[in-house]
Formats: sequence, structure tokens, C-alpha cells
Amino acid sequence: MNVAIKSTSVGQLTETQKELLTTAGQKIAPTWPLDQMIAVNPFWQMRDQPIEQVSARVSALDRVECLMPKAHYRHLYAQGEISQDALQLAAEQQGIAMSVEQLAIFLNQEDDLAHWHNIADLLDNQRDQHKMAWRDEIIHQISQFCAAYYQQLRPIFPASDISAPADLYRHWLDMTRRDRGISIIMDEPGLQQYFQQLPPDAETLLAEAVDELGVDDTVIEDYAHALLLDINGWASWVAYLRWQGDLHAKPCDEMLQLLAIRMAWELVIWRYLKAQQTDSFAQLAALWLGEKDQLALLVEQHEQVQKPLWVWAKAAELSYQAWLNTQLINAKKQLMTTSRLQAAFCIDVRSEVIRRALENQSDDIQTIGFAGFFGLPLEYQPHDSELSRPQLPGLLKPVIQVSEWRDTQTQVDTLNIKARWQTWSQAAPSAFSMVESMGWLYAFKMLKRSFFATQTDHPVNALTHQKSWLLRKNAQVLSVTDKAELAKGILHAMGLDQFAATVLLVGHGSHTSNNLHAAGLDCGACGGQSGEVNVRVLAQLLNDQEVRKALTELGITIPAATRFVAALHNTTTDHIDCFDTKLDQTVASWLQAATEIAQRERIVQIAPSFANSSAAVLDRFYTQRSHDWSQVRPEWGLANNAAFIVAPRCWTRNINLQGRSFLHDYQWQNDDGFAVLELIMTAPMVVTNWINMQYNASVSDNLKYGCGNKLLHNAVAGHIGVFEGNGGDLRIGLSMQSLHDGEKWMHQPQRLAVYLASPREPIEQITAKHDNVRWLIDNQWLYLLRWSDEGLIERYYQGQWLPQETEKT
Repeated sequence: MNVAIKSTSVGQLTETQKELLTTAGQKIAPTWPLDQMIAVNPFWQMRDQPIEQVSARVSALDRVECLMPKAHYRHLYAQGEISQDALQLAAEQQGIAMSVEQLAIFLNQEDDLAHWHNIADLLDNQRDQHKMAWRDEIIHQISQFCAAYYQQLRPIFPASDISAPADLYRHWLDMTRRDRGISIIMDEPGLQQYFQQLPPDAETLLAEAVDELGVDDTVIEDYAHALLLDINGWASWVAYLRWQGDLHAKPCDEMLQLLAIRMAWELVIWRYLKAQQTDSFAQLAALWLGEKDQLALLVEQHEQVQKPLWVWAKAAELSYQAWLNTQLINAKKQLMTTSRLQAAFCIDVRSEVIRRALENQSDDIQTIGFAGFFGLPLEYQPHDSELSRPQLPGLLKPVIQVSEWRDTQTQVDTLNIKARWQTWSQAAPSAFSMVESMGWLYAFKMLKRSFFATQTDHPVNALTHQKSWLLRKNAQVLSVTDKAELAKGILHAMGLDQFAATVLLVGHGSHTSNNLHAAGLDCGACGGQSGEVNVRVLAQLLNDQEVRKALTELGITIPAATRFVAALHNTTTDHIDCFDTKLDQTVASWLQAATEIAQRERIVQIAPSFANSSAAVLDRFYTQRSHDWSQVRPEWGLANNAAFIVAPRCWTRNINLQGRSFLHDYQWQNDDGFAVLELIMTAPMVVTNWINMQYNASVSDNLKYGCGNKLLHNAVAGHIGVFEGNGGDLRIGLSMQSLHDGEKWMHQPQRLAVYLASPREPIEQITAKHDNVRWLIDNQWLYLLRWSDEGLIERYYQGQWLPQETEKT
């Protein structure tokens, strides 16, 4: 059957339609590229809504699971990790009139819930099982196109008209119109011709689709959201480009373009069936009408059915909080007077273990928790290189450019050679050609890496091992006054006004081999990079005699005997390596002992069979593990994070927080105007929420918000993300191997409990001032708890202060 190659004109979208479609696109959170991988709350763009409503919405639209299955909560209850008191309290707080017995019965009941179906889904339900499913082909085709379009070097699919760069939709349309294989793959003769009918611009396509598919204003936003959830990985990448555009005041929003591509498929198969298979089309039209009519009710049904499960989720959270509240209230506060050693660490949960181990060496040691980028809004650019990378949280825009002093061209040439080799040897297409070209020479290298593994650095990281740094802002070198002002702000935020003879500035990074997600184990506060640059730069600033002199004029006196020492905590091995400065024997022995204690504590979760091994055997095991290119679980990262405690360290020093708490030092009496508290609540608290929710979502729905099996990963366009296998959607989030040890989950999904040691009033004022903070608290994306000087713990929720439970004795 011949088809007219023309489009039926229906005008443009109305302002209301365009606004609703744009709103749907705004619900997708960004995902960062592999080389800058940071954790992101995948529901961040919906933080203005209660978490229960968001859960019901995505569950209804795309079967997304924000909660664990009922069997998970049954297990926790049977193990005593959910108490009856917590369960009853959770029911009361959630407004659910169910007894403990009724809630227990609920966990044994099966749910029979309907879900939304896009047009492709409706067809797949009645499609010949021997044919390619519409949904699978649509996702695969769009995903392969996006991978080619967004890859860094140049588009793999060139546009036919090169007089002007094609936008995303137009480029896809041009490529698809020339793809003669779609009809063959789908076993649908003449299908390809229907792509010829599509209009050349995205907005007209959306207008035609909305009109022909009968999508009115009550359905259009949810329908568009459901379509984007089909290709959530690529939608998240487009959201990242939008985020970066907004951050740098260079708008870049292709979400409507991507939505048009996905909706074009719906329109094509609708038209194809209408013309080619009239009986099937009549059935489809009836089903489609039913889907649209029931959508609003569908979301409500999911919300009602999930309510008891939210009680169980909250009961698990309250049970943990009751334990932690008890630990905090009963802990002996250990006040510090003078210290021989001060060591500032990132707030990362992995720092809690090593900090506790170091403090156990002597009462003369004080550790400090601070954001891992150490307050430096840096962008690192190697000398004489066009490459630059942010060294700060993804929420922030870098304002200072830092480069190492370089006198020769040698290292630049070396970087170029290494980068070219890495591109050739590690790119997906070269997996066979590179080895085939190098022959036995590379075979020997592979054998060496397998049996005699040694540490290998990213070529850019190798450049950071420098002593001298040049700082610029707006292309101007920072003056001594600028540096002193910067240093003053950092020292104030850290709470440092008394200085030991040795002050360690300890950044952190991981070391793994053959790991596409390696950046996700580095410092999230440093933009998914090692914190080495930040601590080296800060140590240089604070050791600079001219800066110290200027600081004195600003009211801060650093003793002449005080040395700031840059160091790096390797979270894979728990080694602490100090740069450029030789430590005295006592301090060096403290660090070595802390490493041994931390290694032994963590071995229970990593390789229990080594629990009774000697310190030397353990250290060798960790080192070899970090070099092993076949190791899929080099470390557990931030798994099992559960709390963020903002308080003086002396309040928590004598508590074993089990590596589950982010720790930020804070003394409210020294915070004039509570500017530091405001900074903590608007930046680190948001970052910890992102980390917590990424881990939660990667566990509760690894198919949608995790990236599956690490063994099957292939890099997409070098750095954008991964495919699991050779197709499907772009995978985001964490792999199964980062969350599960083969027998059990290593992360317990629960919302973050944030403890602030502060008076009530500033918490109330900051919450009222910042929508993001208020939404996180009032929509229950996290728990905001106040820990008073008198030892009282209370929750702040929707403008009310609520007393909290401790463990029953």
C-alpha cells in the first residue's frame, strides 16, 4: 500500500500544552558523565511534592519502585530490626488506622494493581511473541541514535543538510527516514514510509501527535512524563546538559526534542495500524481511550495501595533513629583543649571509620569533618591544556581556575600520548582491533596486569602531584588579599581558630582498576574526582607566609610552628598518604595504626574469611584488590549511609557510628548570624540527600535507577554512561555489584536522618527562606532533627517540633 508522503497540518501547540509538556520534562533529574560521576537524587526535580505522591505517580506511569518489596520488610521485622513500637508510631504518623497485626497481615497479601500503558505497550500486549516488541525496538533505536548524536568527537550519523547544525529531533528524523531496516526488523511492511510523513520540527510533531492521539490537557503532562520514563537514561543525560546550561548561563534544553522523538514513534505506529490493520486499530483505539480515562484514578489507586508499605518503610527508619538517638544522648562528650595533631576529613561516611580509628590512638588528636572540596570553588586545568574539570559539588559553579606551575613541555606531551593511548585501548570499538594490532606485546601486558598488578593513574591525575599552584579568577591571578579572604572564609566554616603544630588536610579518593564507575567512588564534593588538588591548593594557601600575614590583619593568627600538610585517604585501602612533608615518627605511627584498625573493621563486610589475618596480610589483600582489574567489588563506597550529623565532634567521638553517618563539625556559638548553618543546610545537606536517594533508588529499582550487571557494561561515547550489553536505554545509578554481595543487600534503603546541633530559631528561619530546604523536610525526602545542648532530640516537620523516641530498655 502506498502512503502519501506529507504531514497533516494541525497548527502549533497551545501555550497551555507547551507549558504542560515542558513541565513533564522538568520532572527528570540529571545524571553526570562517568568521568565526573556524582550521586544524584533521581527524584530531585519532583522534590516540591510529597515523596508518597511521587512514588505513586512513577509507579503508576512506569512501574517504578520507590519502596522495597514486602518480603524485605517481613525479613527486617522477623530479625527484630523493625520494632513493634516503631511500627505503631509510624502508622500514627502516616495517619493509617491499622494495628500491628493488620500491618503484618498486609505483608502477606498480593497486590493486583493496573499500570499505565503507552500505545507501544498496548500493542505489545497483543503482539506475536515471535516479532520484535515495539517497546524494545523504540528504546533501542532512540538509544543508539542518542549515543551517536551525543558522542564527543563528531556525530556518527551525519545530517544530509550540513549548511546548519541539525537539532536533536531533526537529526533523528533525517537518520530514521534513511533507515530501511526498521520495517524489516519489526516485520511490518511499509512502516518506514510513515516516518516520511512526520513534520520537520519538534513542536509541530508534538502538536500533531497530541491532536491525532486525542490527548487533552488533563492527560498530556502525565503521558509525556511516561514517555520520557521509557527512555529515562537519555532523558537524564539531556537534563544534565540542561543543568550545565543553566549553571553557566548558556541555556541548553533539548528535552522537548527528545520527547518529540519518543512521541513520534507513538504517532507512527498509530497511523500505521490505522491504515494497514483496521481491526487491530479499532481494538487499540478502544484500549487507548480506556487508558486516558482511568489515568487520574490509577495514580490515586497506587497511592492508596502503597500507604501501608510506607508505614513499614518509616518503621524501619524510626527503628534505626531510635537506636541512634539513644547512642547520641547517652554518649560521653569529650572536650578538646589542646591538640598535637589536627586532621580535617571529608564528611563522607567512609571517613567516619578512619577518623574513629585515628582518634583512638591518642587524646592529643582532633579530627574535623568538612565538605571534601574544602570550600575551594575550583576548576582544575592542567598547564597548557584545554582540558578542565570541576573540583566542587555539582550544585555549584567553579569561580577559581587552578593550574600547576610548569616549566617544560615534557609532561604536556606525556599527557597527550597517554590520553591517545587510553582512548584507543579502552574505547569500546577497539576491544579487538587494538589487541589484534599489538599482538603478543599486549598479551604480555595483560598477563602482567592479571598476575602482577600495580597501581595505574588516570593521566590527568598524574599531573596533580605538584607542589606549586597558580590560582586565577576571571583570568586574573589572585592577589595575596584575595587568597587571605578565601582562606579566612574556609577556616571559619571549618571552625578552626586554634591550631595544632601539624594540621592534616585529608582529601579522599579511591583506587580501582578497569572500573567505568571509578569516579563514583571518588569525592562527590570534588565533582567525582580525587580531593588531591583541593588539599594541595589549600595547604599551599595556608602555609604561604604572605597569606598568613594578611590573615593576621583579618583577625586570624596562625602560629609560626603550624604546618598544614596535604594528604589523601585512599578509601579502597584506607592508606593515608601525605604529600610534600615528612611527618614526625609519632604522627606517622598514628596514621599507620589507624589504617590497620580501619582495614580490620571493614574486612568483615568485604572478605570475612580474612578477619583473623595479620595486619600485613590484610594490607597486602587490600592493595592487591585495588589493583585487580577483574575485581567488581573493590569497596562498598557509601553503601548503608543513613544519617548526617552536624555537631561538635566531641559530642560523637565516643560513639561507633558503624560507617553510616556523614559527619560535619559545627559549633553554633561561633556562628554569628548562622551563616555557616545556612550554608550547611543548603549545600552539604542537599548533597547528602542526593547520595542517600541515589543509593536508595538503585536498590529499590535497579532496572530504572541502577545500572545492572557491571560485567556487561559497555561505555557509551567514552564518558556519557553505560549500556548493559550492547543496547537498551542508557543506564544510570549504581551497579548491582556496588550494592549486593551476592547474598544480601549491603545498603539498607532508608531516608536520611539529619541531626543539627543548633537552636530552633535559625533552623526555622533558614527553612522558611529556602524552598529546597523546606521541600526536603516537609515532603519527607529526609528527616530534620535537632540535637540540643541539653541532650534533647526533636524533629522539625511542617513547622512543628516533635519529640523523638529512643530505644526501649
